[in-house]
This record gives sequence, structure tokens and C-alpha cells, in this order.
Amino acid sequence: MPHSFSSSLFHVVFSTKERRKLITEELQPRLWPYLGGIARENDMKTLAVGGIYNHIHILLSMPATITLAKAVQLIKGGSSKWVHDTFPGLQIFEWQEGYGAFSVSISGVPDTIKYIENQAEHHQTTSFEDEFIAFLERHNIPFDPRYVFG
Repeated sequence: MPHSFSSSLFHVVFSTKERRKLITEELQPRLWPYLGGIARENDMKTLAVGGIYNHIHILLSMPATITLAKAVQLIKGGSSKWVHDTFPGLQIFEWQEGYGAFSVSISGVPDTIKYIENQAEHHQTTSFEDEFIAFLERHNIPFDPRYVFG
């Protein structure tokens, strides 16, 4: 076969360092598209971006030519630099060290997009910490609760 084809969709989740409340409502409408631009520049596609004051969710379509770890590194590093350069008052802005990435089937895309778009409503009753632990459990990812959040 002369060509390679792949479909790799990931729901990526990561928070600000120490889950600081730094992603303001004023920052969000500028940060979400910027994250999408970083993805696009690196041959990825964001199908949805959302979150609240201390974390983000990205539904990411990945090319076969880039690893998930590299994709997250590019997105986090590029966006952190942009926040520092664009918002002088946010020099303390940092992303957490790790991330969660959960595979999504093509049939799960609409529900995942809806979930990401409804983060503000969802977090009226659920903390980021509880949400993240639920993702790990739902995907049968073993973890030690003492080390999940650093």
C-alpha cells in the first residue's frame, strides 16, 4: 500500500500549576483559539477546546508523524510563552507538569465535544480533581492518589 492512514483522537486534559485560578474569563476566548493555532501549525487539528479557570480540555486529532507527548509539549510550551508575552500581569502562569490523554472513538466525538463545551456548567458541581480521577478510573488507568496532582 503506497499510503498510510490513521485516525488518532485524544481527549487531552491538563491544569495550571497547582491548579491556580489563572485562566480568566477574559483570557479564555483568546487562549482557546491560540491552542488550536499551535495544533494547526504542527499538523494536528483541534476539534474542541474548553475549560475553566484552572484547567483545559482539548479534543485533538493527531497525525501519525507526531507522538502524543510531543504534541502536548508543543501546545503547553507554546501557549505558556504566548501568555507570558501577551499578558504581562500573568508571569506566574504555568501549566502542570503532566497531563491526561484518553482515546476517543469516532462515534464518541459528538459527546466529547459537548462535554468540553459545557465545562463551566459541569464544574458547578464537580471539582477538577474529582473529574480527573473519574477519567482515570473510567479508562482503567492505574494510579496512586498521592501522586496524581503533585
